[in-house]
Amino acid sequence: MIPSAFTATGRFYRGNLHTHSTLSDGILAPAEVCRRYKAEGYDFIALTDHFVGVYNYPLADTVPFRDDAFTTILGAELHSGAMENGELWHILAVGLPADFTPSNSPAFVPVDDQETGPELAQRARDAGAFVAVAHPQWSGMSLSDARSIEAAHAVEIYNHGCAMGCDRADGAFYADLLLSEGRDLTLIATDDAHFSEPDHFGGWVMVKSEENSPEALLDALKRGDFYSSQGPELRHVEVSDKAMTVQCSAVSSVIVQGHGSAATAVHGESLTQAQVPMGRFYNSPWVRVTVLDRAGKRAWSNPMPNPAYKMPKK
Repeated sequence: MIPSAFTATGRFYRGNLHTHSTLSDGILAPAEVCRRYKAEGYDFIALTDHFVGVYNYPLADTVPFRDDAFTTILGAELHSGAMENGELWHILAVGLPADFTPSNSPAFVPVDDQETGPELAQRARDAGAFVAVAHPQWSGMSLSDARSIEAAHAVEIYNHGCAMGCDRADGAFYADLLLSEGRDLTLIATDDAHFSEPDHFGGWVMVKSEENSPEALLDALKRGDFYSSQGPELRHVEVSDKAMTVQCSAVSSVIVQGHGSAATAVHGESLTQAQVPMGRFYNSPWVRVTVLDRAGKRAWSNPMPNPAYKMPKK
């Protein structure tokens, strides 16, 4: 079994899916945000300002900043309703239509008579967006909260702004438990850049697409034709009932994870290929791969079905 990111036609395009500007609480104007990402070698970004009334519900028009080498996908960070801890939902929506109807979200606190987070996520997905659970660790999200966002395509497995600002960057706990409950989810790494601290150019997606257009990239994201990274490259991933074969840029560890405590690692120096035995994963219907380089930077595959899984006997 080979994940679609490594069988689909086209090439990989590097993009950031979570970014802010002076239209909400970022410190750079949209044009400068786009200029900097292009200058840093990105192929695309989604400018996802906070979609709340205090900022006049901005859905940034980044179309003027597109050219033959760089594109943008319209999007926003949506807010409405309260999580179990009483705080406002944060939901990433990439690929929103320019006329997406705002929720009743005047500021960053829940109010009466507004959509719930799950309702808003579903409305965004119905409108054509790629929907992700944003920074669940930073949000203090409960597992019940995470379960409730049934419209989500993805979970942020890494948020660079949350790593730099409060050391709460991880979404793997939530993603892995949801996967073990049968949810079909992918994993994204993002910046959540505001440019007010070193929160930029630290996590991205590599999307396999035939062209660098908003429509093609969005379709590829929804299909799961991508992997996420802080630096290392994944070049091929293939899994059988015997082994996971990974080809990558030079790393020091290749780790396969699955349900519960199931995990197996191969360590070495300047590894560009590794075979990880699958014996540990007989009880896991899904598996995924993390590679780790000598600088501590990671790349993550999307989850995939496990051919070594043995259905429990009734």
